[in-house]
Amino acid sequence: MNAKAERKERSHESILQSAERLLREKGISGAGVADVMKGAALTVGGFYAHFASKDELMDETIHRTAATLRDRLFARLDEKPEAERAEAILKRYLSADHRDGGTPGCPMPAVIGEVGTTAPQHRGMVAEQVQSLVDGLAQRLPADGIVPRRLLAIGLVALMYGGLSLARAVKGTDLSDEVLRACRALGAAAARGGKGERS
Repeated sequence: MNAKAERKERSHESILQSAERLLREKGISGAGVADVMKGAALTVGGFYAHFASKDELMDETIHRTAATLRDRLFARLDEKPEAERAEAILKRYLSADHRDGGTPGCPMPAVIGEVGTTAPQHRGMVAEQVQSLVDGLAQRLPADGIVPRRLLAIGLVALMYGGLSLARAVKGTDLSDEVLRACRALGAAAARGGKGERS
């Protein structure tokens, strides 16, 4: 690769990293092109050498952040017994660290409300990423549960997105930690077929 191509690749990566940060923190409307380029330490004029539009950038950013999150959620999960996998994912996702931005975070809590109202052009990309998370989770759940695996996976994903969104909305209060604990407990109980916590 020549020097010019390497520079373009580095700039592209910087733009995506800046967009990822802004998307998680401020949602789609808060990730304007000027702010994204400022965060990447690049001029606004250089944006169109990388993306045809803000919508294209947002779709690529949603795809990339969701894929990174799936990799983190599913890391070494197959080493755990099937009965413990749902609880492990819930602990990874519905954590104080994830709520507070200490780990690369999920973009969905910041964008799903907008996609449902003011940014429907991203609906296809969001649906694709939700489907990938549901499919990956369903494959890792026990096949002999009371609730069919796919149905349980969809419910757990909805609980995760909603729980994290609510915990972030009331962050700084005792309720925020309670929301995380309650969603983890409810999801784990659902995954165990309604039984209480393991002793």
